Amino acid sequence: MGREAFSRQHWREAFERLKAADLLAPLEGEDLDRLGAAATLLGRQADGVDFWTRAHHAFLQRGQLGPAVRCAFWIGLTLKLDGEEARSNGWLVRGRRLLDESGEDLVERGYLGVPQALDIYWGGDAQAGHQRFQEIVSIAERFRDPDLLAISRIGFGETLVHLGEPARGIASLDEAMAAVTAGEVSPLMMGLAYCAVLACCHQMLELRRAQEWTAAFSRWCESQPDLVPFRGDCMVYRSEIMQLRGAWPDAFNEARRACEDLIVHAGSRSWAGAAFYQQAEIHRLRGEQGLAEEAYRQANEWGFSPQPGLALLRLAQGRADLAAAAINRALAESEDSVERSRLLPARVEIALAAGDVSGAKAAAEELAAIAARRNAPLLDAMSLTCSGAVALAEAGPGVALPQLRRALEAWRALDAPYQAACVRRLIAEACLRLGDEDGAALELDAARRAFEQLGAAWAPPMTAAADGRQAAGGLTAREVEILRLVARGKTNRAIAAELFLSEKTVARHVSNILSKLGLSSRAAATAHAYENGLI
Repeated sequence: MGREAFSRQHWREAFERLKAADLLAPLEGEDLDRLGAAATLLGRQADGVDFWTRAHHAFLQRGQLGPAVRCAFWIGLTLKLDGEEARSNGWLVRGRRLLDESGEDLVERGYLGVPQALDIYWGGDAQAGHQRFQEIVSIAERFRDPDLLAISRIGFGETLVHLGEPARGIASLDEAMAAVTAGEVSPLMMGLAYCAVLACCHQMLELRRAQEWTAAFSRWCESQPDLVPFRGDCMVYRSEIMQLRGAWPDAFNEARRACEDLIVHAGSRSWAGAAFYQQAEIHRLRGEQGLAEEAYRQANEWGFSPQPGLALLRLAQGRADLAAAAINRALAESEDSVERSRLLPARVEIALAAGDVSGAKAAAEELAAIAARRNAPLLDAMSLTCSGAVALAEAGPGVALPQLRRALEAWRALDAPYQAACVRRLIAEACLRLGDEDGAALELDAARRAFEQLGAAWAPPMTAAADGRQAAGGLTAREVEILRLVARGKTNRAIAAELFLSEKTVARHVSNILSKLGLSSRAAATAHAYENGLI
C-alpha cells in the first residue's frame, strides 16, 4: 500500500504506510529509499537523511553499488542545502571513494559531480563550473538519465548566463524545464529544478520566465496537497512574483512559510531575512506601518538589508530626511548593477518628494543605462516610470505623458497591477496640468479601483511635493470633509443629507473649495483629492 501511495504521489500516506511497515519488519533498500524521498517531500529533511542512510547500507549489503551511491548523493545534497557542509562533504567523499574502488562506470559519478560543480561555481569560478557541468551533461546523455540531464543542463545554462551568454544559457534552461514540465523527472529533482530556474531568473531579472515557471510550479505543488513547497529560498522567489502580480495574501503566506522553513536551517540566515523583508514590503504597501517596521527590523537582524523598503516607509511616515539619508547610504555601499537597480527607483521617488529634481534625474539616468545594458522588461518598466516622473517634475506634462503611457503598457505586459496603478496616478497629474480634467478623473478612478482590489494604502504620487502643492490646500476641516464626499461622486443634495446641512450651504462650500484650490470643476476637485491622499 505504501508503494502504491508513493506512485500516486500521496506523500503523507506513503510515508505513514511505509514507516508502519518498517516497524513490523525492517524494509529493504528500495522502500527505505522511497521513505527518504517521501520524508523530504513532506519537509522532513532530517528523517529523509536517516532513511537514506539506512537505504545506503542496505544496498551495500546486497552489493548494489549504484543505488547505494545515489543515496549518498541525496544525503550529501540535502545536508549541503541545509548548510551542514562537513556532514555533506563526508557523504559525497564516501560516494566517490566507493566508485573509485569499484572502478565501475556508473551514472552516479555524474550525480556526485553536481555538488562539486556547484561548489566551484558558487566559489566564484564560473568558467570552471561551466566546464564541470558540461562534463556532467555528457555523462547524463550517455546514460540517458532524465534526472541528471535536467539538473546538469540547468547548471550549464546558469553558468553560461554568468559568463555573459544569456541567450545560450536561457536555451539550456528552457530545454531542461521542458523535460520537467513533461513529467520526465522524479518529484525530488522536479522541485530542485524549479527552484534552480527561479533563482537564475531572479538573478537575470528575467521576470516573464520567472512568472511562467512560478505558475507551473504552483500548479505542480497544488496537485500534491501533502507536498511542502521546496526550499525557503525558492518560496521567497515565488512570494516576490506573487506580490508583483497582485496576489498579496498568497505572497504574504508564502513569505511566512519561507520564514518558518529557513529559520531552522543554519545555512539560510540571509534567506530568512529575505523572507522577513517580503512580509515587510506587503505590510508597507497595505499601510500597516508598525508591522512593516518590525518586519524590516527582523530582516536586518537575519542579515538582509531592509532597503529600499525601510527608506520608503520613512517617506510614507513624512520623514523625508531619514528616507534620503538611508537610500543614499545604501547606494553608496552598492556596486552590483542588479542591486542598484532595486535601489534607484526608491531614490527617484524620495528625491522627487523632497523637491530634489536633479538628484532624481541622476538616479533615473543611471537606471536607464542599466536597463539598456540588461535588456530586461522589468528594468525597462522601472526605468520608464522613473524617467516619466522626473520629466513631469522637470520638463512638464507634455514631455512626460508619452513616457508614462509607455511605462503603463510595460507594467500591464508584466501583469503588475500595483505598479500600473501608481503610473496611472502620474498620468492623471499630467492630464490635469494639461487641462484634461476628464482624463485625469478616469485615470484616478482606475487607480483607485486597483488599490482597493489590492488592499493597498493610497499614498501621494512621486511628484506631489515637488510642485509645491499641499494636500489640504488651505481648506477648513469641513471643506476637506465635503471635498472627500465630492470625490466619491456624491451630489450636493446627498452631501447635505449626510452632513445635516442645507443644500445651499454645501454649494457655498464647494464653491470655496474650487476657489481655494484654483480648480474649475468637480472633476478637477475629485482628481485633486485622490492625487493628494485625501481619499
